Amino acid sequence: MLRSLKSYKETRTQVLAGITSFFAISYIIIVNPMILKDAGMPFDLSVFATIIISIIGCLIMAIWGQAPIILTPGMGVNAFFTYTLVVSMHFSWQTAIAVSIISSLFYIVIAFSKLSDLLSNAIPQVIKTGITVGIGMFLVELGLEKAGLIVSGHNGSLLALGSLQNAGTLLALFGLIITLVLFLMKIPGNFIIGIFVTSIVGFIFHIKGQTATVQFSKINSLPQIFAQGNFEAIGDIKFWLAVFSMTMILVFESMGLLEGILPNKSKFKRSFQSSAITAFLSGIIGTSPTVAAAESAAGIETGGRTGLVALVASVFFTASLFLVGFLKYVPQVAIAPVIIITGATMMQNLKLINFEDFSDWFPAFLIIVLIPLTGSIATGLCFGFISYPITKSVVHQTQEISVTMWILSLIFLINLICSTFLT
Repeated sequence: MLRSLKSYKETRTQVLAGITSFFAISYIIIVNPMILKDAGMPFDLSVFATIIISIIGCLIMAIWGQAPIILTPGMGVNAFFTYTLVVSMHFSWQTAIAVSIISSLFYIVIAFSKLSDLLSNAIPQVIKTGITVGIGMFLVELGLEKAGLIVSGHNGSLLALGSLQNAGTLLALFGLIITLVLFLMKIPGNFIIGIFVTSIVGFIFHIKGQTATVQFSKINSLPQIFAQGNFEAIGDIKFWLAVFSMTMILVFESMGLLEGILPNKSKFKRSFQSSAITAFLSGIIGTSPTVAAAESAAGIETGGRTGLVALVASVFFTASLFLVGFLKYVPQVAIAPVIIITGATMMQNLKLINFEDFSDWFPAFLIIVLIPLTGSIATGLCFGFISYPITKSVVHQTQEISVTMWILSLIFLINLICSTFLT
């Protein structure tokens, strides 16, 4: 009897974690197509492609990875896809899809070989901690923006306080208080309860949710973006520079994120492989590459530990194909408190960094501040990896730098140079 009760409670925890993770990342259903629309891709079809690849990715993660990680098109990667490959480099979206497919193939080779273990073991613990904290700070910034508590600055400032006269911002503050109280009291399902209560209050006061709706009948037109990769530019050096940059982003952003948020590090290998396979399939389906969602941390913080979390998210993504219009009842300000609190818990890992050793702290510091300030996990990783061997060499601690770490630093330096000339 006690064993059955314990099993029930554990299953309930994983299901609630899956629901929490889904709602935390549900904005991607609308936001990803909005970004891809700037690349010339049809908005309606991109909505379906985003949902379908998220269903597939979460299923792969649940079955193969067996980890509480959500796989969806990545925000940093979709920006690179649209604004670098298409807008800056003048590729068609079909050519950008081809770049994504080839980059993902390289990703798969790394994920299914000993290279993944070699790369993971070569990363110093302080860098891994910096990645965790940096992603946490990025989530805090994202949550504050969604809440309307911070906005683009004026009079020369980078950011400014949002208007506290805005109904949505006030609702976010209400939701933050409710969710924080539930979280501190360790109420089971605290995040999902917070989202639900805040959404109900928002509905009562006519505060709109996530805006766009899509007609399900248009799913019949999905072949227009399915398997549309154009490889005609494969002989151009510009094409391969793009492949190199995207491969670096996919591999190290996913590796950094998984290292940062996985509660069970032994699941890294299969999670990394699941991410690689899904990234490849995303090009076939017709969307920008998938990565492990940082918002997975919301479900993990709720107690998510198994692949059931990803399975539940997959079920909810499937339901959203038919019920995407109902997302409008969940305002993004209702999701914001979950993202803020999750980010704050990840930032607690700052205590693991030895601040007295500046040669350790400075590379981690660059990662922590550059990820949120540039909106790119890859950029933070780039500067952190490049600076680590420099600081350690200056203080004569080269014994702490492995050969692999030297090579990684050089690769990131090449990536930085290439990215400079690509954009």
